[in-house]
Amino acid sequence: MRKLVTCVAALAVVGVLTTSAPKRADARPEYQKAFLEKYSKLSDEDKEKKCLICHGKEKKMRSDYAKALEKALGAKNVKDVDKINAALTEVEGKEYEDGKTYGSLLNSGKLPAPYHE
Repeated sequence: MRKLVTCVAALAVVGVLTTSAPKRADARPEYQKAFLEKYSKLSDEDKEKKCLICHGKEKKMRSDYAKALEKALGAKNVKDVDKINAALTEVEGKEYEDGKTYGSLLNSGKLPAPYHE
């Protein structure tokens, strides 16, 4: 009986720990690496934002820049560095405000909204 109670208690603890753990976003290190190599003028503080450059507090929250990049990639979880770089270049030409492109913003060392101001 004592072993049964111990097992049930252990299972309860494991259950609480696994269900209360924060949800992890699927990392796309290829995207981040290509982005940071392409836009080297960003400050160290901006580089530390990592996933928050495109995402908010939750994975599903994405900036307009991230949505444009997703569309340019054409598929999920692209691993081909050349395709990622081509998508980054394509998005550079997109306007985020009248007459202002993501390329001019990023090449000046600033991040797209919500971080560019």
